[in-house]
Order: sequence, then structure tokens, then C-alpha cells
Amino acid sequence: MHRHLLACLGGAALALPAFAQTDATPAPQPDHRLEAVTVTGTRLERDLADLPGAATVVDAERVQAGQPGLQLDESLNRVPGLYLQNRYNFAQGLRLSSRGFGARAPFGVRGLRINVDGFPETLPDGQSQLDSVDLETLDSLTVLRGPASVLYGNASGGVVDITTRTGRDLRYGHRFSVAGGTDGYRKSNLQLGGAEDGNHHYLSLTGVRHEGERAQSEMEKYLLTTRVGRALSAERDLELFFTAMDTPVAEDPGGLTRAQAREDREQATRFSRLLDAGQEVTQQRLGVLYRDRSLGGELRLRGFVSRRDFRQQLPFPGSSLIDYQRLFYGARLEYTDRLTLFGLHHRYLVGLDVDRQQDDRGRRAVDAAGNVTARTGDEDQTATASGLFLQTDTDLTERLVLSLGARADRVRLDIEDRLLGDGDQSGDQTFREGSYSAGLTWHLHPRHSVYATVSNAFETPTFTELANPSGAGGFNPDLEPQKALNREIGGRGQLGDRLFYDLALFSVRVRDEITPYELNGRTFYDNAARTRRDGLELMLEHLTTERLTLTLAYTYSDYQFEDFYDEQQNQDVSGNRLPGLPRHHLFAEAAWRWQNGAFLVLDGRYGGTVYAENTNETRVDDYTVAGARLGREWRLPASAFTLYAGVDNFFDEDYFGNLRINANSDRPDPADRGYFEPAPGRHWYAGASYSW
Repeated sequence: MHRHLLACLGGAALALPAFAQTDATPAPQPDHRLEAVTVTGTRLERDLADLPGAATVVDAERVQAGQPGLQLDESLNRVPGLYLQNRYNFAQGLRLSSRGFGARAPFGVRGLRINVDGFPETLPDGQSQLDSVDLETLDSLTVLRGPASVLYGNASGGVVDITTRTGRDLRYGHRFSVAGGTDGYRKSNLQLGGAEDGNHHYLSLTGVRHEGERAQSEMEKYLLTTRVGRALSAERDLELFFTAMDTPVAEDPGGLTRAQAREDREQATRFSRLLDAGQEVTQQRLGVLYRDRSLGGELRLRGFVSRRDFRQQLPFPGSSLIDYQRLFYGARLEYTDRLTLFGLHHRYLVGLDVDRQQDDRGRRAVDAAGNVTARTGDEDQTATASGLFLQTDTDLTERLVLSLGARADRVRLDIEDRLLGDGDQSGDQTFREGSYSAGLTWHLHPRHSVYATVSNAFETPTFTELANPSGAGGFNPDLEPQKALNREIGGRGQLGDRLFYDLALFSVRVRDEITPYELNGRTFYDNAARTRRDGLELMLEHLTTERLTLTLAYTYSDYQFEDFYDEQQNQDVSGNRLPGLPRHHLFAEAAWRWQNGAFLVLDGRYGGTVYAENTNETRVDDYTVAGARLGREWRLPASAFTLYAGVDNFFDEDYFGNLRINANSDRPDPADRGYFEPAPGRHWYAGASYSW
């Protein structure tokens, strides 16, 4: 029965509008007009209705009500085009992909740009992490789904732009919350802030612990987020941002074979236990934002510096103990204004980005008993990226807007080898790329707009991806950047008084796609000649009653290798599907919210079948997962008290929360390959908060 839940919710979202239209004597209903939504992730701020591309803006506070607050997928599951994995392996991090970009990442986020309050979480070499983002601080999330390096340069297969709260946003000056649940889940958070005379301050402190359902999957983390703003004058203001993270424990249970998963889904791999696989991380970031509106337009200047200390034991013996100390810093300069030229009104943005990443990296060999046997890597890695860009919006008519963009990027990667016993493996590579975008938006009706756009994107290999599989060290001389061309049409608007829609059809062609494979336990990369991505993304939101809202997000993805001979498997895989990505993906939600502060939310997620490797030999079944949460807020004269509870995987579905793509490709028998990371079964949680 539970496999029909999504169909029922989705059918209700489509059927209810038709029912309302065919009712002979409908009750009077208020006019729910489409509200203007500002999109900031495009850098040139626009109303969502003016944007020539697929985008979704998520109100984090509304969506996260009653959620456990473990990973960002709790807010992003409702975004079509996104596919999220690895929610419960905190040593590898949440894997996030948009239109297939990012799906190959063995850890963290790859192929997408991640920004927090305008500061990059994406390194110059293209790798991103989400572990330092405190979900308790989120205000909104903007997701741009099409490839467009014209916005941020390298690795822009999509953009996730995160905005945190300020003291101006708080209804109460103080808030304390606690939560707990199955699998040893515990969380507490303290927030305080306020605003006065144009100045504001905000602080959040969070501690979270999760033992996990699988063995060797414990996590413990502490997060600090602060934000202080001061008005220097009526036209100038300054903000300071500081975040800190300490993760003393984040264990890695490893990937199981299918037979191991059937035998015991909660087990960890043998070497994960023997080697105590996992990571320890600390990170601090300081940022400053200066805004000046005295020059006619608006000048924005950002500067930041971040330090990250990292140590990880991978779940296999060999050259598997990694550590690095990272310094990441940079600046953003943007100026936006309006002008009239050739009788047309224009808005423009011109800017410059400069980033630098310095890693002091080490690597050691470990035997099966966990003893360090040799130093196998000792090097300095430096990545420098710079980009100059221009964006314009031109009102061709009252209803037609032309959007253009151009950008020039330079990315340089350097390695200085300090372990010279096996030869000097130092080297460098420099990539110079140009990007563009062109789009038209037609406001064909006050409630409807359609658009067409074309854009390109590039991804340089990261330092991790440039590892040489020959064992000679240094850079892999055969690995090139991948380049994508995105063509897209779509529309968004409002049907009747209660149904809002967002539809995008896209076609992406990628040359030299970077694809992973495993050799002797380590992941290496090569270029697939050509791949294609064709698909459809649809989001519907129906305000069924004053209390009930139905949401449906559906993605159809036809992603294939067009021309690729997989030398590791000695097979031509042209025509095969890209591994790890379902053809059909669906999210559905029914949310009741009452005026007395009570809410009840039912949701379901469906993921279609996927393949675990390029050869499409290992088929992984589809799954349907349902959840529910409810709660209530009691308003007091000068305070508020909230209780909530929820359950995820309500029907105790056996499914895999993550696949290790092309894992162990040196093993001839697919049954012996450790692709599978089982997701937890049914689990419960509850929480409470007090604000004053």
C-alpha cells in the first residue's frame, strides 16, 4: 500500500483544481495572487518572474518546522531537478546533484556552487562541503538548476544560495530548543539577537550527536554562527560574519556488497571497524560585507578568510590516512546600476572574483591492523581562481526582457612535492575558460511568464580528481576539464486562484565528462567523451483550503553516455545510463496549518531504479519513503512554546541512502563490489523550543 502514497498525494494535487473548476456553485474564495519573490543567487537581483532559467526559492523556516535538522536534504527534497544521497554518512557528507552534475562526487558536493550569505563554500578547484552550515540558522535557500558558469565560474552546474537569519528576522530575542530520537539522536540550540537604529546582531550555538543505525556511523558536531551589522550612514552599511565548526567524531561505516546488505543492513565493513574509519574536522570562517549606495548604483565588497583542519581514515588499508590544513581566502567586488541606452532601459552588474586555496596535505599508508607503515604523500597544493564578469537585463518591451552575461576565468592548480624519495612529483596546470548566457523572458500575462535560455559551464578537475592512477604521483596528464552546453525553455505562474506551477524542459550536452572509477580501493577519474542530459522538471503548489497546501515536485531525467569506451571495464558503454541517477524522481507533500499554531505534514519521496556503474551491470531497485510530522506553537504574552514530533521512513522501507559509484571496478565479479550504503529503517524524533 505504501508504494501508492505518492501517487495519491500527487493525484490529489492535480485533481483538486479540476474539481474546484467544475463545481457548479463554488464558495467564494479569496484571490491568492502570485507574490513577487526576489532571487539573489543570480548576483544581479531579479524578481523570480523575470528570471530566464529554472529556480526555486525555499522558505527555510516554514519548510523546516518539525524537521529533525540533520541534513540540508530536509529543505531541498522539494526542489525538482535535485537528487540527494548520503544523508546518514557524516564522514562523506551530503551528496547533492542538479541535472546530474555532482552525482559523481564520492564525498561532499561536486559540480555545483554553494554560497552562504554570498560567501563561497566552493573552493577554487571546484570541491564544496556543507558540514559547516547550521540548519538552525537558515532563512531561505535559492536553487538555480541550469549550468551557468557565467555566474560564478568553475563548477557551476547549478547554484545553491543559502541565506542565514539576521537579528532583524527574529520574532523573539532569545530561543532555546532541544530534540532527540532513535539511533542516539540528540540536538540542542541557543539563539539570540535583535535590531535597533539600523544595527543588528545574531548568534546561534548548536550541538548535535547521532549514533546512527549502522555500526561505525557515530557523529558529534558543534556549530557557532554569528552575524553583526552596523549602519554607517543612510547609504552605507557594514556586516561581519563569523562561523566555527568542531566535529570531533564522524565515523564511516563503508559500502557493503549486496550480499552483506541482505545479511545485515546495520553492519559496517570489516576494515571500517578495524581501522576506526572516519574523520575529525574543525573550521572557522570570518567574512565582511560592505555596501555603498552613494555612487548612484550599489557597490558590494566582500572579503573572507577560512581555515580548515582535517584528518580522515578511509575504510580500507593502504594509502588511506589523509590529513590537511587549509587556508581559503578571497574577495568579491560587484557594482550594479541602471542606465538608458539606445532608447532602452538596462540594469547591469559588473564584478570581479578572486579566490585562493592553500592546502598542506599529507598521506600515510596503513596496514590491516591500523598501523602506519609509511608516509606516501607530503605536498603543498595551491589553487588560484579569478573571474571578471558582466550581466545585463534589457527591457525590449513592457513584456519582453533580454538577459545577457559573459565571464572570463583563469584557474591555476599547483603542487609542490616535499616527499622526494620517489621522485619530484611537483607540477602545475592552468585553465582559461570563457562563459556566456543569453535568455529571453516574456510576460505573456500578469500571472504567467515563459522563458528560453542558452548557457554554458565548465568544471576543472579538483586536486583529488587529478590523482595519477599510474602510481607515478603528480597530476594525471590525461584528465581535461569538462564543458557543458545547456538549452532550456520553461514557464512559471498561476492557474486559477490556487494553483502555482513551475515547468522547465532542458537539454544539456557535455564534452569530456569527468567520471569516477575505483582501483585498489582508491577513486580515480577519467574523461567520458560525450554525455547528454535531457529532462523535465515540474513543481506544483495548490492552496487547497485556507489550512491545506499540496506540493508536488517531479523530475524526469534521461541521462546517457553518448560516446564513451570505459577502459577500466574494457567495454563500450555508449548508450548506457549515467550511474547513480534515477530516471524518475518525485516528492509529494500535504501540509495542514491551523491559525492556532498547529501543523500536520505528510510527505513522500520516490526514487526510480539506478545503476551502480558505467556498464549498467548492477541495477538498484526503486524505493518509496514516507514521513509525517506534527506540532504546535503556543503564543504567550511575551514568549512562545513549541512541541513537535515526527517519523521518517514510516513503512520501514529497505533502501539504499547512498551508492558508491563505480566502486571496486578492479574486481571482476559485480557481486563482490561494495556499492551499497543502507539507509535507516523507521525512526522517530521529537523536540521542543521556548522563545522569549
